[in-house]
Amino acid sequence: MTSSNLSFDHKVQLLKDVRLRLLRLHKALLDSEKGVYEQVYGHIRSTGEFFQLVLGHEWFSWLRPMSQFIARVDEAFDDKEDPITAEQIDGFLREARQLIQPAKGGTPAEMRYFDAIQRDPNIALMHADIANLLKDA
Repeated sequence: MTSSNLSFDHKVQLLKDVRLRLLRLHKALLDSEKGVYEQVYGHIRSTGEFFQLVLGHEWFSWLRPMSQFIARVDEAFDDKEDPITAEQIDGFLREARQLIQPAKGGTPAEMRYFDAIQRDPNIALMHADIANLLKDA
């Protein structure tokens, strides 16, 4: 079943489910990347320092599209003057599929995601869960 065949309410719920799972995956990826970062650069001394690194250090740049995606979905759902449309939801679902494409020899982001999946079984399970959710969307 493609997303064009789903009811609007089903699409809304699907996007909400994808968003929640991506948020959890994003947190797990941040935690995993923090550990690897600390192996290379040393201990991160505070939450504030970590936040600044996430926002500005190249090490974490590959995760920014995912956080931006989550923020844009939130904005679309919160916009009362211009409610989300089925077409927007379809676009978000396509974009979500692109965000979770690991590849051993792909783009830098795809390779980093691939490495995270290989390194952390929890991330691998989260990835499989989201991929399964999106396969018929």
